[in-house]
Amino acid sequence: MSYLIDNNVLVHFVRMSPIYDKIDRQYDLFSPQNLTNISEVSIGEVQSLAKRNRWGGRKLERLELILEKALPIFISTEGIHEAYADIDAYSQSKHPTLSLPQGMTARNMGKNDVWIAATAYVLRATLVTTDKDFDHLQRFFGLEWVEQ
Repeated sequence: MSYLIDNNVLVHFVRMSPIYDKIDRQYDLFSPQNLTNISEVSIGEVQSLAKRNRWGGRKLERLELILEKALPIFISTEGIHEAYADIDAYSQSKHPTLSLPQGMTARNMGKNDVWIAATAYVLRATLVTTDKDFDHLQRFFGLEWVEQ
């Protein structure tokens, strides 16, 4: 299985939270039969969080450990820019050919979330997240939302 992990999953891993234990048991992200990816956007987000919150050596070591295990995906990867444009326009209900399902309203997503969604779409990966902001994008990629 191909997974893309959201930055909030990284934070749970670094904090050794019960949520990450649940994710690890349920998805076994780093087993040999799974390919676990991470967007360079998520890497930047979590490194910023580490600096702002002055993470100590132990948390930084755990961050490095997970970053060594996951395959980094760069937004310059072929197809991601086009996917970004499609997902952003779709989310705002302004896509020329794709419409939101009936009853769903347009939304402005955080731009980093759009990059992450575009990456999941191009990789045909299942996004593992604790963030509900991706729910309307299930037509583009698999989504595994983990309740906190």
